Amino acid sequence: MIKDYVIFLTGFMTSGKSTIGPILGNVLGWDFIDLDSVIEKQENKSVDEIFEENGEIYFREKEKLLLNQILKRKKTVVSLGGGTVSYSNNISAIKKNGKLIYLKAKPETIYLRIKNKTNRPLFKDLVLNNASKDEFIKKIKEYLDMREVFYNQADLVINTDNIDIGRTVDIIANKTSKWINE
Repeated sequence: MIKDYVIFLTGFMTSGKSTIGPILGNVLGWDFIDLDSVIEKQENKSVDEIFEENGEIYFREKEKLLLNQILKRKKTVVSLGGGTVSYSNNISAIKKNGKLIYLKAKPETIYLRIKNKTNRPLFKDLVLNNASKDEFIKKIKEYLDMREVFYNQADLVINTDNIDIGRTVDIIANKTSKWINE
């Protein structure tokens, strides 16, 4: 019987990880950690600034170090960065130490959620240059094509396109309850 483990939320940026995570943690009575937020506090910089000043590899190394510390925790909901599962051997460590939930969204939904956000390093240039919807969708699909092989290894996949936050949390909480009692 699995009693104590970590729930990891994965998915592309704006799929709902940072919104759903703290609510789920509250419902379960578990701790919540947003991986990107912790890195921002440690570095005293935004993710965007870290990418600009130190590069993605630096960020991914910080992310892996923090993830390795979090893997020792129990009864914790963790919001992963959108690329965490596709870097290094993170997916294996995550799957070994907890349950992975993929919050899935269509490229068109992601576009609507990021088209005006300048705090997303991978899309900042497109926003600042007023890129077309087609340019955004093309880049989103490129990243999804690279990452979905990892995302799809999740223990549970929830499409967040047309489902409200409360319903998503209910689905995950119910599934978590079943996992705990297995």
